[in-house]
Amino acid sequence: MFGISFSELLLVGLVALLVLGPERLPGAARTAGLWIGRLKRSFNAIKQEVEREIGADEIRRQLHNEHILSMEEEAKKILAPLQDAVKPLTPTEPTVAPVEPANTAPVSLSKDPAPQPAAPHDPTLPPRAP
Repeated sequence: MFGISFSELLLVGLVALLVLGPERLPGAARTAGLWIGRLKRSFNAIKQEVEREIGADEIRRQLHNEHILSMEEEAKKILAPLQDAVKPLTPTEPTVAPVEPANTAPVSLSKDPAPQPAAPHDPTLPPRAP
């Protein structure tokens, strides 16, 4: 965070050990830790109080909503000319009559063709052999 490397911390610890001595160093470290903790809690409490008073969360929400509304308006402006240019498609009547399939016999793909049923007898044709 502050750019303090391990070697610099080690040097500060060594100087503190020489200045305070081995008897008072643990008590001094404990006291420094307590003060740092109190400062952090104080700054966090002040920060939360200021945010509550200002209503930063509400302002952020309002700004976000205004941004979304402005984006919707821009999209409508862009899409309005495109929607006017596109005409709805209406179904048209076919110009050509549909072609009906011719009456054809079914085609069998098997090797053994199945016997075809006999066609009804036409009186104008000669009689068939059995």
